[in-house]
Amino acid sequence: MKYSFLVLLAFALVFNPCEAQTKRGMGNDLLTQSATFDTIKLLAPDTLGGKPLMQAIAHRKSDRQFESRNLSLKHLSEVLWVANGINRTNGKRTVPSAMGLYPLQTYAVFSTGIYFYNPQKHQLEPLVKGDYRALAGLQTFVDTAPLNLLFIAKGKSVTDSFLKAFMDSGYCGQNVYLYCASEGLKCVVRAGAKEAELLKAMHLGDNYKFILAQTIGY
Repeated sequence: MKYSFLVLLAFALVFNPCEAQTKRGMGNDLLTQSATFDTIKLLAPDTLGGKPLMQAIAHRKSDRQFESRNLSLKHLSEVLWVANGINRTNGKRTVPSAMGLYPLQTYAVFSTGIYFYNPQKHQLEPLVKGDYRALAGLQTFVDTAPLNLLFIAKGKSVTDSFLKAFMDSGYCGQNVYLYCASEGLKCVVRAGAKEAELLKAMHLGDNYKFILAQTIGY
């Protein structure tokens, strides 16, 4: 009897590929923050997914409690694309920009470090290693959230690109809000951060200015 049970168990483990594939698929979809701090190749967005626009608007809201688990690679990829990605062959973005200047740069802050989002290559490029989440905001939930987006402007003066960047940041933030509502994610936009310490940690000069931040998670 015991021998028959062991034979059946072995048979089930060998000939149940569906479960194994499901687990592998789930693992591949999760963003694993590598200790090597490498470039993160993002997935192409699923433009047919999510809730209809009017439903997303109806569910749009701010949240300030987040689980610590990382976003899936799918959600991370699409959040960055809707925030400031390229949606046309001529290089134009998912958000409008005054005079087409696109002064805003997007950065992702994880527990492992800060990455720069390269919209042309649709990938995250490592900037500085370490947990700098406490610098990315003024509220305590920012310190443990899985993802904080930073919208930072590069310009020559306040009257040059910074003023336009404030306007542009509203488009980026609202795009992320609607995407999160569509996908069942939580998010909140924030106007505050420990700006001087943050820019110093990121090795950005005086021609950069923090504009807006957004916390995202489950």
